Amino acid sequence: MAQTPPLSQGDERLWATLAHLSIPVFGFVGPTIVWFGFARRSAWLRESMAEALNFAILYTIAQVVSTLLVVILIGVVLVPLVGIAAVIVCILAAMAAHRGELYRYPVNLRIVR
Repeated sequence: MAQTPPLSQGDERLWATLAHLSIPVFGFVGPTIVWFGFARRSAWLRESMAEALNFAILYTIAQVVSTLLVVILIGVVLVPLVGIAAVIVCILAAMAAHRGELYRYPVNLRIVR
């Protein structure tokens, strides 16, 4: 079986940027695709996607809980707040990835390593 070549820095940055930006729209799907497709080819991308996947899992949990809390009306406020916060930190993460920096989300679970 042929060994896959490492990714160029430009490709690493592109895939990390796209994965971070995909979180508010597609949840954990974007980072998961990048993780399974490219994590073996780049240590930096693997670390970046572990951070993105962990945040995507947290974001999914927060959205589900907020949606359930709509029943007692607090969710009406929480759903948009969680969404707006996710968009902001995902844009910050994507900008850092585009510069080639590893971004640590301010609030995150550390499940995937």
